[in-house]
Amino acid sequence: MMQNQRDILIVGGGPAGMMAGLLLARAGLRVTVLEKHADFLRDFRGDTVHPSTLELFHQLGMLDDLLALPHSRVDQALIHIAGRQMKAIDFRHLPVAAPYIAMMPQWDLLDFIAARAKQYPGFELLMQTEAVDLCYDEAERVSGVETRDGRILHAKLIIAADGRRSVLRGKAELPLQNIGAPMDVFWFRIDKPEGYGGDVFATVQSGRFMVMIDRRDYYQCAFVFNKGQAAAVQAEGLDAFRATLRSLVPDLSAEFDQLSHWDQVKTLEVTLDRLTRWHRPGLLAIGDAAHAMSPIGGVGINIAVQDAVAAANILAGPMASGEDPDPLLAQVYTRRIKSVRRMQALQKFAQDNMIAPLLRRTEPIKRPFLILRVLNRVPWLRRLPGRVVGLGFGREDIRSPEVASVTE
Repeated sequence: MMQNQRDILIVGGGPAGMMAGLLLARAGLRVTVLEKHADFLRDFRGDTVHPSTLELFHQLGMLDDLLALPHSRVDQALIHIAGRQMKAIDFRHLPVAAPYIAMMPQWDLLDFIAARAKQYPGFELLMQTEAVDLCYDEAERVSGVETRDGRILHAKLIIAADGRRSVLRGKAELPLQNIGAPMDVFWFRIDKPEGYGGDVFATVQSGRFMVMIDRRDYYQCAFVFNKGQAAAVQAEGLDAFRATLRSLVPDLSAEFDQLSHWDQVKTLEVTLDRLTRWHRPGLLAIGDAAHAMSPIGGVGINIAVQDAVAAANILAGPMASGEDPDPLLAQVYTRRIKSVRRMQALQKFAQDNMIAPLLRRTEPIKRPFLILRVLNRVPWLRRLPGRVVGLGFGREDIRSPEVASVTE
């Protein structure tokens, strides 16, 4: 594409950037997505595709094809605590086409979206292309980006979808509010023994907390510890770490021997923050670049995708008609910020009142917490956290037009 032929340039090929690219190209706009890596293959990214996101693919007529990809389904979540298994969350009654979480490698999801987007003539995906700075016109409006290899790429609108460590939001001097998080996470995987399986479950002891996600032939594990203590945990040695894991899940004691070196364990530094303004003339931030979510509930991907849908709903039609996007950018923030604040407030409450006390606790947990006992005893109550986690707040429906012809 010639530089003066590009309507929108999206920086970041994650869920927010790719979904925005698909929907905006679908509306007939000329869209370029920049992804700094050579492919989407990266371990331990968010792989939980929630019912709210699956419903968007249903609205696009793509759900059956998406679910033909390898995935596992989670329709309930369990918590193992004080020697008991407690049922906590139930997605099965949600009023959507797919009332469950699809556990799908994020690279498969992104490859799927990219393939669909490339069917529209206005879509372009540039891999191994990293944006490192913004360009401005004479009026100090953002007009393009500079890439690491020195290219200058212009567009009528730049969308920053470059993640929780967004370069562009910093360059644009957008105001960031840090909400804080009391924990960090070790991510790792272990192969499952034959015949062993289950849904997502958390296992809790005094001062120890781990979530295990059934991925068909392996478990994706998240070991939670006090913030900033990764080096201290590692200094105790791998044997001590494996012993801790065995105490949490004795049934898988032998499987934890698969962890033979720390390179198999990835550290996620948990952040919870949000921009208090998502835009400036010529630029809009969405997804993790606009708000980093805690891993609680695995909602990050899904809120990012909702941002992309809202942006397309607001921008696609007017921009396709030749309107200036700048007066519309504040509408995206206004549309989405209430939902983001509510989910982050819920995550902060869980962090401060559940996870942090658990990590500080030294005495044994002799009985499941009251809220878990109630949820386990009253099945219909489990639908309430299922609705919040599965659908979020203020979920979007696709209202952006489809005017571009699909190429064969």
